[in-house]
Amino acid sequence: MLKDHPLRYQLANELHARPFPEMEVPGFAALLAVKGEPGAGGLDPEADRTHLLALLERFGAPHPQPGATHYFGQIGRHRLKWERHTEFTTYTIFGEGNAERPFDPAVFNVFPDDWLEAMPGVRLTSALIRVERLEDDGAVPRKLEEWMVREGMAVSSVLDDAAIIAGDFRIDPAGHLRFAVFARPGTGSRRIGRVVQRLCEIETYKTLAMLGFFRARELGPQIARIDDELTELVRGMSEGAAPPDEALRELLKISAELENMSAASSFRFGATRAYEALVAQRIEVLREKRFKGRQTFAEFMMRRFDPAMRTVHATRGRLQEMAQAAARAGELLRTRVDVERSAQNQKLLESMDRRAQMQLRLQQTVEGLSVVAISYYAVNLAAYMAYPFLAPLGLSKGLATAGLTPLVVVLVWLMVRRIRRHVG
Repeated sequence: MLKDHPLRYQLANELHARPFPEMEVPGFAALLAVKGEPGAGGLDPEADRTHLLALLERFGAPHPQPGATHYFGQIGRHRLKWERHTEFTTYTIFGEGNAERPFDPAVFNVFPDDWLEAMPGVRLTSALIRVERLEDDGAVPRKLEEWMVREGMAVSSVLDDAAIIAGDFRIDPAGHLRFAVFARPGTGSRRIGRVVQRLCEIETYKTLAMLGFFRARELGPQIARIDDELTELVRGMSEGAAPPDEALRELLKISAELENMSAASSFRFGATRAYEALVAQRIEVLREKRFKGRQTFAEFMMRRFDPAMRTVHATRGRLQEMAQAAARAGELLRTRVDVERSAQNQKLLESMDRRAQMQLRLQQTVEGLSVVAISYYAVNLAAYMAYPFLAPLGLSKGLATAGLTPLVVVLVWLMVRRIRRHVG
């Protein structure tokens, strides 16, 4: 019998863990996306789960399995979809029927006030989605003019004209964004649920991606300052204004600051790239078509969202380029320092060579003087020893000394030379 991988069933079930909701017409949805406090990273999983259980217990709803990252179930007259992601959590309420007042904030009353106040995190975004049956295309523009702000409003026909979606991406007086879905007769509840889910994802991922834009904007002045410092430092290197060692220390300081900025922003910028791709993908699968000359969601993103994302990518690229420029400047400085040190070492070696030559000449001089001194004493000794034998021959002491001197000097010189060779 085959032995299964311990995660085999979890891997298979994960692909079916987040089914699209089914929505009847008319209906509504309320989205709440929560993120950890600024600077605190993601939400605490245990606190997040405890908060979910507190909401479920108020409605007597069943609990999710331990360690679950998603939940879909009935709470009172509504259905709740809960999903926990790496750095955020979403609560989405689905209900049937529409309030007489479009986008009535009372829809959010399904979330108790005290429960919202105890939320472990801060609201990232929230949205109200109104789903109506589309009977007359001509009525859609009139309703949208009443519900949303004309400037910036996006409207499009989606999923082969199965529905019309609209949104202005503005926060209303109640603190929520507004989206409208007009479903044509015959559009199934699952297809409507997919449209609503896509709208929730577009808004959530768009907001998360924009966090990178504000991070890039915060870094702008710092990057400009460091860029000026780096440019001035490189100019000084070419002109030789500062000693290499001092310039290298300053460059290491700039490099460390750049690395710190890159490390602090790498997750945010990487997440922004991923969220941007998700926004584009979610819009693409809607298969948008223009409705009565209005801009589509893709066009809205191209005009408003894409420039912000290009700013993020440009900031990330600029950080990388500056880090590379600092690294190249560091290599040049290190090379310059090495060359100067090599020149200093060459001068030191030449100085040592001159000192060695002087020591050699001094040693030779000392050896010459030593030969003279030794010869002086040796001649006197030899004269004293030889004189008794030379006196009967009629040779005077001076003449005997003069005759012995060359012989003794040669012998002493040979002896000193032999000693020097033996020592060398």
